[in-house]
Amino acid sequence: MMRYVREAWLVIALCLLFGAALAGVQAALQPKVEANKLADTLGQIPALVPGAVSGVAETIGGLRTFRALDAERREVGRVLVASGQGFADRIELLVGVDAAGERITGLYIVDQKETPGLGDFITKEKWRAQFAGKPARVPLRVTKSGATRPEQVDGVTGATISSEAVVSIVNTALAQWRKEAPGL
Repeated sequence: MMRYVREAWLVIALCLLFGAALAGVQAALQPKVEANKLADTLGQIPALVPGAVSGVAETIGGLRTFRALDAERREVGRVLVASGQGFADRIELLVGVDAAGERITGLYIVDQKETPGLGDFITKEKWRAQFAGKPARVPLRVTKSGATRPEQVDGVTGATISSEAVVSIVNTALAQWRKEAPGL
């Protein structure tokens, strides 16, 4: 055993050095990354909730949300921040919901590392647009044969796991929001 340690001392030392360097860079850049995500989220609110021009962060239970406000500062909807496991890594997304909590108004993928050319199709506007108008009180389902019911979402061909992951994240976020804000 000691023979291996003696022979591998340089590899071990380099691993510790680069590990510490990566941890330092992560710690130094984390506030900037979070600030960029917040700016991206605030910039997406008008696209996710019709009539919204700005957003105010709020945490309901353990769920981070943004109240979507119109020009007169009236609430016209909500944007839920959600994440979950995709095919390759975590998927972070935003779900827009109308003020009554009845309809999804939009979907935006903040971060994902799905398979390029397949799973990353979940970021395309054409696929995300099908979520607008879907019911927010009924769990959504992925279908491969073409959505015919309001709660159905067309899956991405060749990336069913990514499609199902997004739908699962949306369903979980909406269920948690209804649980934490029962008046909706």
